[in-house]
Amino acid sequence: MNSKGLDYTALTIVIIGAINWGLIGFFSFDLVSFIFGNMTYLSKIVYALVGLCGLYLISAYGRITSIAD
Repeated sequence: MNSKGLDYTALTIVIIGAINWGLIGFFSFDLVSFIFGNMTYLSKIVYALVGLCGLYLISAYGRITSIAD
């Protein structure tokens, strides 16, 4: 099964989440809350998607090592 598209989508979402966390850490600025509002349903969905994509990408470790063999 080819999951390359899902991998790239998940990676893009996780990178966006990482940039948001960097902004929070360096500047105390939450971009998701700025765009979607403070803990609205939409911002909760964004945070949940970032978390789910991060969990999904844990499986990338197994695939990366199997490709290298």
